[in-house]
Amino acid sequence: MKRLVVAASLVLASLSAFAANPQVELITSKGKVVIELYPEKAPLTVANFLQYVKDKQYDGTIFHRVIRDFMIQGGGMDEKMAEKPTRSPVKNEAKIAFEKGLKNDRGTIAMARTADPDSATAQFFINSKNNDFLNYPSRDGFGYTVFGRVISGLSVVDQISVSPTAPGDVPVNTITIQSARELGKKSGK
Repeated sequence: MKRLVVAASLVLASLSAFAANPQVELITSKGKVVIELYPEKAPLTVANFLQYVKDKQYDGTIFHRVIRDFMIQGGGMDEKMAEKPTRSPVKNEAKIAFEKGLKNDRGTIAMARTADPDSATAQFFINSKNNDFLNYPSRDGFGYTVFGRVISGLSVVDQISVSPTAPGDVPVNTITIQSARELGKKSGK
């Protein structure tokens, strides 16, 4: 019986390791942030984000919008505040993600978008507090798609979130995403 329990435990452990959620490490000029992504709750959004990571889209971008007690936004601008080219937008999955338990809570990552609910491309934001008003259905009937959570480096997010800003919520001192990579994946082309 003991062998059966041990064997079952090993099988379950290997299955859970195989089914582990993807994780992305952001190396910023303020420190390291690790984000766990939830593809079963926001599949299109996670695939979109991971493709940008694979394409090295986020390397050298900045956190260009920082609002204390709200969120930090990045992934779309270079250090000269020039917007990087993007792929086509991804469909808003806020309703699906919300119904599966993802909310714009402190430490979660969500897609930034315009007034068009299906306009999210590369830009994302990390909530520095609970922002229930961004959850589906939000004020506009759609909300903002949450697709992951910071699992390491929330103190770095906190440090970024209190950075002094100029008009337009742009940090006075540039905060760079030096690199973004999926953990457990080999880098290279």
